[in-house]
Amino acid sequence: MKEKQNISVEPRVLEAVKQAAVDGRLTCTAARRLAGELDVPVRVVGAACDALGIKIKACELGCF
Repeated sequence: MKEKQNISVEPRVLEAVKQAAVDGRLTCTAARRLAGELDVPVRVVGAACDALGIKIKACELGCF
């Protein structure tokens, strides 16, 4: 079983994820693009999604 890590998420990342999500969902492609734009690791965007209750859909790499 995979353990969840305690990852600190900056407010700017939380806000960006909130804005990017549609109907409480975010595609894997959009999450990876957002991580690049914000210059944060993909796992931080994933942690933001978890914190906000946003589901990742169409995951391509099994990261989420």
